[in-house]
Parts: sequence; structure tokens; C-alpha cells
Amino acid sequence: MSAVPLAADLGIEAASDLKQQLAPHLAQSDELVLDATAVQRVHTASLQVLFSFFLERAKAGHRTAFADSSASFRDAARLLGLEAELGLVPSDNNNNSNFVENAA
Repeated sequence: MSAVPLAADLGIEAASDLKQQLAPHLAQSDELVLDATAVQRVHTASLQVLFSFFLERAKAGHRTAFADSSASFRDAARLLGLEAELGLVPSDNNNNSNFVENAA
């Protein structure tokens, strides 16, 4: 199974494009895997789109997961308290000085 790759830039201006990218997969009944390894920039709006996408698929009984994700993506999800909701495993290294603490 191949993963759906997410763009490197998921800033606020990319949230609409992300929604369009994910829309065709909303009703896909088999497991959908997303790949966030290329994500370098992520805004709250894009994480909201992803959270809503995961939620709607879960309501329909469809499993959604991440194959992998970048540190930037995981840090932004952690700051917003969305790690569990997006199925991301919390980082073992909570003392990492590279954490992004000003996610928009």
C-alpha cells in the first residue's frame, strides 16, 4: 500500500489545497496511510484540516494513519495536543531543544 504524501509546506495558505488533496480519500473504505515526512512548515489551520479528516473517516468506520512524519509535523501536533487524535506516537525525547514552541 502506498502512502499519500503531504506537501513540505502546510502553512495557512496551503490549508485549502490540503483539503482538496484529501477530499477524494474521505470515503475510501480501506485503510488510508498519509506520509508527512516531507513536512517542514505546518500551521494550525492545516492540522485542523487533518484532524477533521481523521475524525470524519473514523465516524464512517475507516482507518487512517501516518506512515511516518517529520519532527516539525510531530512537534506542531504535540503543541496542539493532537498527537493521539492523529495517531502519532509521542516522542521519547521530550527534552529535545529542537522542539518548535511557537507553532502558529
